[in-house]
Amino acid sequence: MQASNGDVFEKRHDELDFEFLGNIRGKPWRVQTNVYGNGSVGRGREERYVLPFDPTTEFHRYSILWTPAAVAFYVDDVPVREVRRSDAMGGDFPSKPMSVYATVWDASTWATSGGRYRVNYRYGPFVASFTDLALLGCRVDGPVAAIQQVLLPPVPSRCAADEEKLRASDVAVMTVEKQQAMRRFRERNMVYSYCYDTLRYPAAFPECDVVESERRRFKDSGHLRFAFRRRMGPRRSGGRAASRAAAAAASRDRDRDLKKRAADM
Repeated sequence: MQASNGDVFEKRHDELDFEFLGNIRGKPWRVQTNVYGNGSVGRGREERYVLPFDPTTEFHRYSILWTPAAVAFYVDDVPVREVRRSDAMGGDFPSKPMSVYATVWDASTWATSGGRYRVNYRYGPFVASFTDLALLGCRVDGPVAAIQQVLLPPVPSRCAADEEKLRASDVAVMTVEKQQAMRRFRERNMVYSYCYDTLRYPAAFPECDVVESERRRFKDSGHLRFAFRRRMGPRRSGGRAASRAAAAAASRDRDRDLKKRAADM
């Protein structure tokens, strides 16, 4: 699933991605989220997670919340990632009208185990099924209207009321409970984050909320230091203990941060 305006703004498009990265039979499914703004494709903000279920056996809900202040990704109504807008992000935060796409595409060069396993078209056709699509927000009528909204001098937006209603809704409010649920999901399921990929980005991006105890769980490549082994047999006790200790330390730091944020509100 993707929100994009690449058909209108070819050189400086915005994009929000929810991507399944292919699967090896019997292994957990992985999903990737990404955020681009103003053609910033050279500064990918990828994060990857293993799903705690098989997405091919029944329908699940995948949601993207995009407001002028933040982007949040949800799986079954649980937030898995939030990118808050800041002045330091500049044009990297998506701000132009976008369309929604859902499709199957071949990313064999990188998606499944870094490109090790390619698509075998003898097993096609490949089908993605969707149901209960819901779009909330303000509609922009066509590419001309989208360009005018970006290029013309600022005027009171006809979308202002819709945007304010969305920002005030339960969906858009990131409560402490939602932040805790997001933290738990990320501790259990996140296997890569660009915020910890110091080989690719020596300096963390401004929106990265780097927690030192969490950072220690990841290699300099941004990938999880301890192999993810859900439903794949036992792990040696030493590795299990180290992983639990790192997760507990990250949890304590996150709880302190959440309490501080709540006190500051």
